[in-house]
Amino acid sequence: MASLVRLADSAYSWFVKAANRLQSPLLLLIRLYWGWQFWQSGAGKLADISKLVDYFTTLGIPFPAFNAHFVALLEAGGGILLFLGLASRLIALPLVIDMVVAYITADREALSSVISDPGKFYNADPFTFLFSSLIILVFGPGWFSLDTIIRWYRNKRQPAAAAKAE
Repeated sequence: MASLVRLADSAYSWFVKAANRLQSPLLLLIRLYWGWQFWQSGAGKLADISKLVDYFTTLGIPFPAFNAHFVALLEAGGGILLFLGLASRLIALPLVIDMVVAYITADREALSSVISDPGKFYNADPFTFLFSSLIILVFGPGWFSLDTIIRWYRNKRQPAAAAKAE
């Protein structure tokens, strides 16, 4: 019986290691796909900004011209940063807020039915953008990102700088 438990433990340990190796590739795919989607969304809004200003006006959003430009630039620029994996967690936070505001202002019915009719909530346009931004905010960009390269470079330079100071 003890050998069966050790075998199960060993198999589970192997499974966990294998699954953990999939984390960075999955985060890369999420960043590439949703970074591109954010870029396209923001660029589309910038291309016809007057339509977005009019839409924000109908929703009663204060300072519709300013907010339309802000949202369009946030999504386009944030999409590029997500795609590259640069300042990923930093940009994910305003993108999460952007999508929460989108729910509150444009999809209030979907937001209010999160418990009573979850299908309405997760079928709303902001859901996948919100979910992907939350994943990057919580788990980071993964190994395949400019954030990782910058962190590696800074860590490599710090010991050299400390040795030079001595």
